[in-house]
Amino acid sequence: MRQTIKEAETIVIKMGTTSVTHANGTLNLKKLDQLARVLTDLENSGRKMVLVSSGAIGCGMNRLGLKERPKTLEAKQATASVGQGLLMEIYHKFFDEYHQNVGQILLTKDVFKHSIKRSNAINTFKALKNRSIIPIVNENDCIATDEIQEECFGDNDILSAMTADIVDADLLIILSDVDGLYDSNPNENEDAILLQTVETIDSDILNSAGCSTSGLGTGGMVTKIGAAKYATDRGINTIIASGEDVKVIYDILEGNEIGTFFIKQDLQEVQNVKKSND
Repeated sequence: MRQTIKEAETIVIKMGTTSVTHANGTLNLKKLDQLARVLTDLENSGRKMVLVSSGAIGCGMNRLGLKERPKTLEAKQATASVGQGLLMEIYHKFFDEYHQNVGQILLTKDVFKHSIKRSNAINTFKALKNRSIIPIVNENDCIATDEIQEECFGDNDILSAMTADIVDADLLIILSDVDGLYDSNPNENEDAILLQTVETIDSDILNSAGCSTSGLGTGGMVTKIGAAKYATDRGINTIIASGEDVKVIYDILEGNEIGTFFIKQDLQEVQNVKKSND
């Protein structure tokens, strides 16, 4: 089944906070440079890449000299406001090194439910795609407060799945501080086994999901599984893997056994989901 990944043309890459920052919360510039290089190379090869990136609050924390993540909603919004522009400035710098244009798209969850807003978002993504511009997507934390109020909402996990849906992605890759889904919490059980493939996301799969070990991100494995279910229910294959080395994206697209592969549901089931959503 992983061999089908080689045929993926439109690919959404989600980078969690821990995948773009050092342990102290500052941006990992070396990794961001490598990410820009990998995504540009894949775009040059003919694939269409979309990046969903966390890190605005972490970036703002660094600029404002904060030692820990803000706790009040107002402080989080202010920090995100400072950090979002800085994050895009850094992305522009690195992508410019490889002559790759990028565009920022800030989304709120009502966009996906409101027909006109959803249509406008789809048209924007299409316009960028037709011009070989890589969209860099983040939630508008200054306006949409679901994620920054609820620390277990998902560090843009669900947002990445929703984005994969509206861009008609063939593959969603979620990179974070975990190697994939284990049959039990690997932090508590040294004999935990990494699941290579998941055909159906059921209650047993949800029960086996542990939490992120980092205090920087807001998403644990439960939210990543939720994102995988959202995507696979809509016919999108999904990979959850470690973002320690961004070059792992190449290995994933070669069909290698990296992370956990969540197999998309068949066409009839996807159509049923879409009808129920309508």
